[in-house]
Amino acid sequence: MRRVAIALVHHPVLDARGDVVTSAFTNLDIHDLARSARTYGAADYFVVHPITAQRELVLRIQKHWEEGSSGKRIPARKDALSLVRAVSSLEEACGAFSKGEGRAAIEVWTTGAKDAADSSRALAMRDARERIESDGKPVMIVFGTSWGLAESVHAAADARLAPVKPHRTTGFNHLSVRAACAIVLDRLLGER
Repeated sequence: MRRVAIALVHHPVLDARGDVVTSAFTNLDIHDLARSARTYGAADYFVVHPITAQRELVLRIQKHWEEGSSGKRIPARKDALSLVRAVSSLEEACGAFSKGEGRAAIEVWTTGAKDAADSSRALAMRDARERIESDGKPVMIVFGTSWGLAESVHAAADARLAPVKPHRTTGFNHLSVRAACAIVLDRLLGER
């Protein structure tokens, strides 16, 4: 089984008009993605934000849960939040996850609510699971905030996972990143 990490990107992401923007992190995203990552055995959870003040706030929240009263009150949350790594860019996350070996030492898989424009790089969940269960490079699964990852992030990735979709058409597809992450991790790392 390959080593897996997740990353939550706040820049470059898209707004409702499709413009590239920087989004603010939410406290729920920090907690809930950390809990999903810990539950499914991810090695790291990278919170990617280019603004120093936002990364410092992530670290303050993490410290509160690791060393403060909340960590004593709910120790499981402390354990989950120990996976959080606040970094300034996806490149920095790749460097940290590869243990300094660089981007070429890992595979990066992006996620999104839409199908990949380039179908040659699309990766079905079943195929992705088989790849994770085989030998190979560690895998970083990248999620986007706001209206999703900018195309430049998808273009630089090794693969783009198929979007999470319901079995029957509902005409609605707007999961929170927290829900999408939990579903993706369950499909890739959950019990068969």
